[in-house]
Amino acid sequence: MKKMADRYLKIVEWSEEDQCYIGRCPGLMLGGVHGDDELSVYQELCQAVDEWIQIYKEDSIPLPEATAAKTFSGELLLKVGEAIHRKLAIRALQQGETLEHYCRNILNQYS
Repeated sequence: MKKMADRYLKIVEWSEEDQCYIGRCPGLMLGGVHGDDELSVYQELCQAVDEWIQIYKEDSIPLPEATAAKTFSGELLLKVGEAIHRKLAIRALQQGETLEHYCRNILNQYS
């Protein structure tokens, strides 16, 4: 990657609630930037990320783990509590599916 900021995922998306574009860099900085123009918000976000990296360096704080180009194993350990576990297991049985397959289908609906 060309510069340190390229190691961090930058997300710009429309917010119905705020009626503007919101730019965030999860894992590196809290909060975000906002505005009416998507490209301007992205440019402002890139500038904010550069500034956050500079603050980390000036304060001699190690940078957080990179979020861009991160690889994932495809496995997810999720603790949901006994009551939810029971409900999901019963619903999986009702559908004639394994719990894993049932939960995967539910998660696929939201991805």
